[in-house]
Amino acid sequence: MSTPIASAAPYYARYRPPYPAECYALLADRFALDGSQTVLDLGAGPGTLSLPLAPLAEHVYAVDPEPAMLAEGSRLAEEQGRTNTSWLRGDAAGIGRLCLPRLDLCVIGGAFHLMDRVRVLADLDGMLAPRGGVAVVTTSSAGSGRSGQGPSWPAVVDEVCARFLGPDHRPARPVDEPDDAVQDLTDRLAKSVFSRVGITTWEQSTRCTLDQLVGLQFSRACSCPARFGDRKDAFESELRSALLAHDPGGTYVRSVTVTAAVATRPRR
Repeated sequence: MSTPIASAAPYYARYRPPYPAECYALLADRFALDGSQTVLDLGAGPGTLSLPLAPLAEHVYAVDPEPAMLAEGSRLAEEQGRTNTSWLRGDAAGIGRLCLPRLDLCVIGGAFHLMDRVRVLADLDGMLAPRGGVAVVTTSSAGSGRSGQGPSWPAVVDEVCARFLGPDHRPARPVDEPDDAVQDLTDRLAKSVFSRVGITTWEQSTRCTLDQLVGLQFSRACSCPARFGDRKDAFESELRSALLAHDPGGTYVRSVTVTAAVATRPRR
């Protein structure tokens, strides 16, 4: 059965920006990806990580609990000619029941903080090859920490969302996890069997059009179209008007920090 996040799937596939090419270069170097490896993308969504990894692997298994996300991923894979990807419905708690072959790498995006991380890492210990490992790739708002520096348009989105969804909904910040998540992630990985942890970050700053910025809001679980019901069109109209009033030029800077935490077993 689909959930409200199903309504976000087409927006997620179209408007979520890709991770930097340097991220895949890092994974290719760290895990010697040469087209002969098997990769699991856990919490894959529409394949944001899976599809760029496909040319580097023999096969990629993209696993997600939401059928609509898998359908979008499958569609994109067909468009891109990625014939070495499998789209499997499942969640982190049941990865052992998927009967996957031995894995060389498991990548996990922003959904990691929603998982039972202790259990997932323990399960992956039995699924990953001796030299295999885990890479958790997350996005956080550049300038969203203590300094408070960053683009001003998120406050406009927050105000419109609050009028439609209530003051507790704040979807504008381009963030997968809280500001202190990197240290928490490092600590959790270090306490697992994959205790050899390396952290790499990249700063990204891109210019979004009005259409891209609106689509980005609909790609989020907290502000997907299903959250608005029959007020979706009214929300979109007000959001567009408010953003254009804020910046009549219709372009908006989106600044984020992408973090890749690569974790392997200690060398013996």
